[in-house]
Amino acid sequence: MKVSVFAPTRGVIEAVTPPYRAFKTANDFLIAGGKKPVFDVEYVGLTKFVPANDGEYTIKTDRLLKDVTTTDLLIVPPAYGDTLQGIKANAKAIPYIQQLYKNGCSIASLCLGAFLLAETGLLNGKRCSTHWAYLEEFRQRYPDVEVVTDGAIITEVGNIYSSGGASSLWNLVLYLVEKFSDRETAVLISKNFALDIDRTSQAVFSMFKGQKTHTDKDIIHVQDFIEKNYSDKLTIDALASSVNTGRRTFERRFSQATNNTPFEYIQRVRVEAAKRFFEVSRKNVSEVMFDVGYTDTKAFRDTFKKITGLTPIEYRNKYARVAAEA
Repeated sequence: MKVSVFAPTRGVIEAVTPPYRAFKTANDFLIAGGKKPVFDVEYVGLTKFVPANDGEYTIKTDRLLKDVTTTDLLIVPPAYGDTLQGIKANAKAIPYIQQLYKNGCSIASLCLGAFLLAETGLLNGKRCSTHWAYLEEFRQRYPDVEVVTDGAIITEVGNIYSSGGASSLWNLVLYLVEKFSDRETAVLISKNFALDIDRTSQAVFSMFKGQKTHTDKDIIHVQDFIEKNYSDKLTIDALASSVNTGRRTFERRFSQATNNTPFEYIQRVRVEAAKRFFEVSRKNVSEVMFDVGYTDTKAFRDTFKKITGLTPIEYRNKYARVAAEA
């Protein structure tokens, strides 16, 4: 199986090398187990020598992308820094990616590599994962793509794959190794690189940023009010009245502006506050629950787990400063 790892101009070295190394290591484990190697791995790029990060590294490619007429799997890592600049720097790759897909090649984007893949139009009408911190930017730039907001680390639609942010790319790489070789080899790689092979969500790492890139000043006013008063008893009717709007109209405007209902937004703000309390204070779960405006233990637990993927106790044990000091 031919695996071509695209080295983007100004690529993120920490995302370019993992798939190359993982598939190479998979061959090593297969050979050690008395099996035939499965993967023929190469670097491809727009030039023979590709600068990565801020020019700190240079990747020597095995073939120019323009010369790759067929390959079985093309990996598309992210560019370094500003997403738009990264797209511009690699715009010449777009028609080659489109043609490879047309020729039957599977495509896998890693983290913000989804931006370059989306530029090809191949994701239109499909689901896609990317870094949690760039969901709003991605959604606005590619309205025809259904970017997943449930924290999913891996998305697979036909023969197009995408991963969540940062180290989540390893989970997609492991998934592809398992898919095209076997589970045993993927497990060996996960152990070799000290990875959690079955992590399925990046929600626990997500930091809610308020979703204020819209232009509805009334809704921004309400968002600010919620963020400053999340511990109070907040009602949708009162929030709507604060901007002299009927409840139904208010809910519609709020959802259009933030991609959350007002109730969901309140939940997100309260959970983000709870996460901060767990990370920096010695408060127990009940104390934090009351501090962020909840009075029902089950409701707090269920909401917290729905948003972060962990229960409050699990999150506190994992990220609390006191746990680290113990």
